Amino acid sequence: MNLTRPSIAIVRNIFRFWLTLRRLLPNRKCKTFSVQSSSKFPAIDKIYVINLDREQARWSKMKQELKYILDSSGAEILKLTERYSAVDAKQFSHEREKDAEIDPFYTLGDQLFVEPQPLVIPTRLELNTPIRMSRAEIAVAQSHINVWKKVAAGNNENVLILEDDTWFHSSFAKQMDQAWTEIVAENNVKGGFDVLYVSYLEVKHGAPKSFLSNNLFRPVRGLWHMSGYVLSRKGAEKLLRLLPCRGPIDLWINHHFEVLDVFATKNSLISQRRDITSSNSYSILPALTKIGAINSEGASLFNIRPIEHPVFAFGPEGSGQTSLAMALSMLGYRCCSDFNNLPAPEMERLLAGKKDRVFDAYVNIGSLKAKVKILRSRYPKAKFIITATNDTTVNHLVHSLEDDLNGADIAVLHLNELNKWHVVCQHLRCAPPACSFPVLKDLSQRPILAEITKLDHVKKFKIPRHDNSPWLVESRSWWKGINVVQPKGEQRENEMLVKISDRLEHLDTRRWLLRSDTFTDNLALFCPSNVEFRPGIGAVFSVKKESLGVRDYSAASLCSLDQYLFGKFEATIQASNVPGVVTGIFLQRNSPGQEIDIEIAGNRSNRLLVNVFYNPGDEGANFDYGYRGAPTYIELGFDASKECHRFTIEWSPCEILWLVDDKLVHRRGIWDPTPIPNLPMTFHINSWLTRSIQLAGRINDGRLPAMTIVGGISLEANSVVVSSRPDEQQQLQLR
Repeated sequence: MNLTRPSIAIVRNIFRFWLTLRRLLPNRKCKTFSVQSSSKFPAIDKIYVINLDREQARWSKMKQELKYILDSSGAEILKLTERYSAVDAKQFSHEREKDAEIDPFYTLGDQLFVEPQPLVIPTRLELNTPIRMSRAEIAVAQSHINVWKKVAAGNNENVLILEDDTWFHSSFAKQMDQAWTEIVAENNVKGGFDVLYVSYLEVKHGAPKSFLSNNLFRPVRGLWHMSGYVLSRKGAEKLLRLLPCRGPIDLWINHHFEVLDVFATKNSLISQRRDITSSNSYSILPALTKIGAINSEGASLFNIRPIEHPVFAFGPEGSGQTSLAMALSMLGYRCCSDFNNLPAPEMERLLAGKKDRVFDAYVNIGSLKAKVKILRSRYPKAKFIITATNDTTVNHLVHSLEDDLNGADIAVLHLNELNKWHVVCQHLRCAPPACSFPVLKDLSQRPILAEITKLDHVKKFKIPRHDNSPWLVESRSWWKGINVVQPKGEQRENEMLVKISDRLEHLDTRRWLLRSDTFTDNLALFCPSNVEFRPGIGAVFSVKKESLGVRDYSAASLCSLDQYLFGKFEATIQASNVPGVVTGIFLQRNSPGQEIDIEIAGNRSNRLLVNVFYNPGDEGANFDYGYRGAPTYIELGFDASKECHRFTIEWSPCEILWLVDDKLVHRRGIWDPTPIPNLPMTFHINSWLTRSIQLAGRINDGRLPAMTIVGGISLEANSVVVSSRPDEQQQLQLR
């Protein structure tokens, strides 16, 4: 796993310039490589390059690299090379279950065996919590395993295996020959090797190892990457016997160094290219963030934008329209779906063919069915999708629109289609995301309201910078979101309406958990001891100056054991007024990332920061983009640090309301400016120390410890029974 690959444009350009200059140098002969029949000594006589079918540009670059090195006869090692078609994560239609070759679950303990974190002391719960491999990690592992099978079944004794984003160092030929000479001598004494690393990244504090010479070492553990290594046929047979692979392939193999004959060249002789962005997705990042091992991951934004638009989709109820709308959102479309009509300003712009519309995809919009002919004339290149439960529904719908759709670019998506991503993405000329096609219950065409709830008191507000996202509408004077009739309260099979009123005079372990983790923007580590329960007062949250290894401060956080889908969430709080300290009341989830916030900054305890983060997808979708969200500052008209006040979030499928002391201070409807979060979330209250001076001011250690009083919590919400899949057990959501 490589977390340090730069992507800065200047680095890419310098790297490309260096490769151009290198072509002026003579090709380098490496005697380690030789055609099988002509070699008198053990040699590398085969090269496999793992390359995705859709990444032909990478294969072209690899062929150029392989021409740079010559074998013992003076021929390009490209002649020894065979391209292996990699397993593509984007073709997976469902999550991988454990089988004889891959176990998709591993633990933080497995990770820390390879790369210990000296300053981190995770709990046993954190060490043993299952982590599901990402689809990209599974695809990479399966690709390597498939190559191992070819090596084990083939006639080549020693094979170089490369990933398609690598390049040879200028000293490769010389140092490889020196190392190989010693490997051959070692083989004669001990009977062969299994794996020789020629490309690797040592863990941060260095890999434990024993040096065998100036050219070779034997690692105990601590080598990341499988981007370039020599595998013997004997080694391939051993690796296959050790399966299943548990976790990312480069992590798993470290756990078996003790039973393998593993060597590594003194220096990495092959590196990953600086001008190619890795497509891998690292499943370990949330766990490392949580224990404070990662302090900054950088901004995570969704930068893919569709090239085919607008998109219009029609179909009968029950044919998967709502699932299709979510899928289009996951492809980067701003999709309006499941309404009987469009807001008047959007409809006017759509029918006039204007570009300054809010949306570029429209699914299950009742009033558009009668306007297909107009839409065809305004948008000749529009894409149409018809969803259907069977061929009869397709024929009926097409027949009803036969004249209007004649000659249109249409795709039919059947409800029972096994690979829906293939149908949709082929039609829209885009790559599918590395997660399952969403499966959601169809919504009916909801009626739109003209009037909205009025605020009890007009509060001054300010909108700071927000994320640039397809799921966030830029401010427009004419756009007020979409307001619909509130649906009747319906509970699904796995939901139960619960009412809780807790004065927090003691910890109710049936409902609440005191956290002992952190997150990237938090300068403190949450400690259960920083929450003190006092009769007649409630819970006192403290932020203190104390060294805890990964952090120099401690903080406090309490969260619900249950997850909730819609409801009323209330906390009575006297916030801290210490600069740098943030008091938070919020609902949050990961995969996909969704959040509804109230925050009070210590340097401005007379205002609220309300916020919504939205990512599309259903349960488990790896969409956790955004770091600013869609924030709004609201002036309170009083100082929230002087006494306790009641702060409330009311969350429904159609709107979010924020109230202070039972007075409505802010409201958001659908697409105002984000969709309403639609998946179960955990309820949190915390007091923490931010890295951002802009958010809460500069930290003043002299005013610590800082206190926040939580006088009570009440909620009335739908509690959701969480799946007992291994990757979901005991998981706490990150802030």
